[in-house]
Amino acid sequence: MTDITIRLLDSLDEFYRCVQIARAVWSDAELDTEPPVTYVIAHHTGGQVLGAFDGDTMIGFTKAYVGLHDQIPYLHSHMAAVLPSHRNRHIGRQLKLAQRDDALRRGLRLIEWTFDPLEIKNAHFNINRLGAFSRRYIPNFYGITTSPLHRGMPTDRLLVEWHLDSPRVISAIKELTPEPRECPAQIHIPAAALAAAQDASTSAATSQQGSAFSPSSGSLIGLQSRLRTEFTTWFAKGYAFTSVQQSSFGVAYCLSPYSDF
Repeated sequence: MTDITIRLLDSLDEFYRCVQIARAVWSDAELDTEPPVTYVIAHHTGGQVLGAFDGDTMIGFTKAYVGLHDQIPYLHSHMAAVLPSHRNRHIGRQLKLAQRDDALRRGLRLIEWTFDPLEIKNAHFNINRLGAFSRRYIPNFYGITTSPLHRGMPTDRLLVEWHLDSPRVISAIKELTPEPRECPAQIHIPAAALAAAQDASTSAATSQQGSAFSPSSGSLIGLQSRLRTEFTTWFAKGYAFTSVQQSSFGVAYCLSPYSDF
């Protein structure tokens, strides 16, 4: 990975390049792609915009806004993207670790972001690989959008907390965390449902149309509804989503009492 560098962005040209990368990655209609001004605002209001470079060419970025919890500042990581030509090279992980380093340098100890619970790879990356956890489920966070990746469905999201200097995070990023075994409570996604979700994601990623609603979307909405009910029920009981276990039978989202960690 010596050929990839990560640095903070601060120029309009670089912010325009972020927009180009976002359009290439998500194939969104122009109205659903955030304009360069949002990157300018993030940069000038205490947020953060980072770029990943292969030589002189930017091939990925992250954007975060500053927020407050009980008068304590934190970052909300809103976007992260890597061009398809550079995927599977751990660049996304490099971007997140650079995001963490910059936040800690500025005295910020928390980064939050949201992700679709139907995206299993993202769940594994966020929870297992980075050491984040979730204890909040937000139904239809962005509303119904024209983005093909949202499949015409409600944009339900899990909000993850990344406590940057916690033992859990340090163990995860140093790859000291063993494969999770204990699972006090779980939300199970059968292999067949998982395959349908992955197929729908692949179809949506290659679609250039405003709506990616397909025959499989009905079953996905049913799965989404079940996840919404089960996550909100466990979170109300004081549990947090803490690990992902995968097997030939499907995926288990494991939850533990928040008081245990």
